[in-house]
Amino acid sequence: MQATIEVNGLRKRFGPTLALDGMSFTVRPGQVTGFVGPNGAGKSTTMRVILGLDAADEGHALVGGQPYVSLRRPLTHVGALLDAGALQPGRTARDHLLWLAHSQGLDGRRVDEVLQQVGLRSVARRRAGGFSLGMRQRLGVAAALLGDPPVLMLDEPVNGLDPEGIVWMRGLLRSLAADGRAVLVSSHLMRELEDTADHLVVVGKGRVIADADVTDLIAAASKGRVVVRTAARSAAMEALERVGAAMAVTGLDAIVVSGLPSERVVAVLNADGVPFSEVAKDRVTLEQAYMDLTADAVEYRGATR
Repeated sequence: MQATIEVNGLRKRFGPTLALDGMSFTVRPGQVTGFVGPNGAGKSTTMRVILGLDAADEGHALVGGQPYVSLRRPLTHVGALLDAGALQPGRTARDHLLWLAHSQGLDGRRVDEVLQQVGLRSVARRRAGGFSLGMRQRLGVAAALLGDPPVLMLDEPVNGLDPEGIVWMRGLLRSLAADGRAVLVSSHLMRELEDTADHLVVVGKGRVIADADVTDLIAAASKGRVVVRTAARSAAMEALERVGAAMAVTGLDAIVVSGLPSERVVAVLNADGVPFSEVAKDRVTLEQAYMDLTADAVEYRGATR
């Protein structure tokens, strides 16, 4: 089976609310794709349509070239974690996974393998209802991995995890992609995705705003700005202002320069004999890039003083 998720022209309305307005993107094998956007952007609805839990009014979503509802033994094609609380609290962790495994023709050996993989082997016979949020997240990931699928979809997978668990999750996601799987991760934690995702699909108001590699998004948001560190800040600013550069002071010894490439900045400072310790391309964070992209797509904004 081809490891892809294809979303094409999805439109979905819930009464007067247009949840999806032509949503289109592809999740490719061999990389972690972050799926991000403000609350109400359509992320959850899109994932539910992909899994056949909601029906689109228009468009289609395919997993490995097929609609989810047509897949035989679907857990062997796509593993998903949308709600870590979707379990029978009276069952043990192992019994919960055994129930899923038997529905897919899998045996208990695979259950034990995924319990070991997510770090729950020692609590396999404890009732899942007594698990912490982080443990339920791990159990949900185990369920997603159960069928060894080529496609994974995870919604806020680090929610409730402690620092060790977050580091583990980063490594797991990267290893799954390195195995050639298509991995779609919905998250609000841009700093986590900056360390984990290769590609980003940014959505707002039911449609795609940006669909690009993380490095390209950050580079575009940086807009060719240059950071200059110098003990002679005033002299540097005077020299650069004479050649038409725009500047912003960001520290006692730092300015951000717009309108000149770094090579030209170095030449201007050297020509005026202005000392400097660093001239480097400004690199914004993924969080800053995301905030710029979604500034017009936020529906729920709190008041500020």
